Amino acid sequence: MFSKITLLSLIALLVPELVLGYNILFMGPFPAPSHWMWLEHFQRDLLKRGHHVTSVNNHPTKHPHANLTELILDPKFDIPYYLPKENIFKMRFSSDFENMQMWWHIGLLTSEHALNDAKVKALIASNDQKFDLVILEQFFHESFLMFAHKFNCPLVTIGTMGYADNMDHAMGLVTPWSVIPHLLLSHTDHMTFLQRTYNVYLSIYDNIMRSWFYIPKMQEMAEKHFGKHIAGPLPSLRDLEKNISLMLINSHRSTDLPRPSMPGLLDVGGAHIQPVKPLPHDLQQFLDSSTNGVVYFSLGSYVKSTDVPQEKINLILQAFSKLKQNVLWKYENESIGHLPTNVMIKKWMPQNDILAHRNVKVFITHGGLFGTQEGIFHAIPMLCIPLYGDQHRNTVKSVRGGYARSLVFADMTTEDLVYNIQLLIHDPKYKRKALEVSAIFKDNPMHPLDEASFWIEYIMRHKGAPYLKSYGASMPLYQYLLLDVLTCALFAIYMTVWVPIKLIHAIRRYFASTAKATMVCDEKKRS
Repeated sequence: MFSKITLLSLIALLVPELVLGYNILFMGPFPAPSHWMWLEHFQRDLLKRGHHVTSVNNHPTKHPHANLTELILDPKFDIPYYLPKENIFKMRFSSDFENMQMWWHIGLLTSEHALNDAKVKALIASNDQKFDLVILEQFFHESFLMFAHKFNCPLVTIGTMGYADNMDHAMGLVTPWSVIPHLLLSHTDHMTFLQRTYNVYLSIYDNIMRSWFYIPKMQEMAEKHFGKHIAGPLPSLRDLEKNISLMLINSHRSTDLPRPSMPGLLDVGGAHIQPVKPLPHDLQQFLDSSTNGVVYFSLGSYVKSTDVPQEKINLILQAFSKLKQNVLWKYENESIGHLPTNVMIKKWMPQNDILAHRNVKVFITHGGLFGTQEGIFHAIPMLCIPLYGDQHRNTVKSVRGGYARSLVFADMTTEDLVYNIQLLIHDPKYKRKALEVSAIFKDNPMHPLDEASFWIEYIMRHKGAPYLKSYGASMPLYQYLLLDVLTCALFAIYMTVWVPIKLIHAIRRYFASTAKATMVCDEKKRS
């Protein structure tokens, strides 16, 4: 016993993080509940592994832990005040350029709001805080990259929406626009000429506006909040992006295109999907007794069903009343009025556990990425009604995959809703496709969350593991694309061809002039 205690004490002295855990600053400043619900899975797993986490976010945990210190942003940023939900239902954010500008705008607003929080200000001003790692949601909050510089530690980001060109650049890759569509586009890698042209146009616009407008504003914000608390000049955010050690990307090979990669880019799509838990008694009874099946309807956590205009609520209820199936509807106000007898509403639904039930036949969704992945995992055909942001992209990809259909919210009628639900239930091709993609989605060497946690700990064990990315991240574009070598080669070829030709011409002119002079001399002698 004494020898065991001595050994443990020696290990604690030599490798303290194995016993005490690492100290992690985990930051999710974006206020949307769905984002934090996904991110918190990573945080909880790190806590389970014995690490100490200081968490900056908008949502107090429902799972307290002795190693968790929360810095809750208060008041929470009011997204609807700046981006009214009625605009979403009027389809005002339907173009790619509007969506891009919306994300930049909301990123600047939410970042400034979070950095003005008193607890975040105190964290920036602190001199006694020490962290082994900063983890940040990579969602338009680049000014927060300065925390890694402040605490002189490695940085891991979690990309909620999937891959973007700037992520490739930070890892030393140049995105091949010929086969990789922009983040907001739903094209395949078999793009037509017009699609490739538009993809190049949108990608160039994104790169220019990000470099000349968006990132400079984020840099100004970082200088404002960190400048007086850090000695010496602050690094540029572009350089800090290149110092990101690991990016965890919400992507999966079963649903996303193959693309060039680096060891520091890791797909973790499906990390939030956990083993099924028992349902509350009333839901279990409702689902078990639904012999004709169940249609599950949820618009996610940001846009609520109670936000839907009343005329649309009425047509949805009318459509549900015509179904043989029962309906579970995540509706946040139980005073909806008269409900058809086959409809149950609740303010909150354990979505993953519901979708796992054998009687669920159709999932009506807004097309959010997290819900789409859950529908795919459980092989449920989906009826997508996208509203804004990446939901349009996700919907097109799901429809193209053969396991979903879609409706345009503004044009949706009762007949459309009934027809599409019945088609998804009764046409076996949708279920067959759902089962196919589900089998691929589940076929992983290990659970994505376990893989993510392994690599996060790897980054801490190996002090940032800078060898997981290419030096190409620090090279000028002309060197990366070998334009200097190409220019030199072209010049060498030019000189190789031009000099002999010029020399030949010069020799010919010399001999021609010599011959002419000789002829003149001969003529003079004869005369």
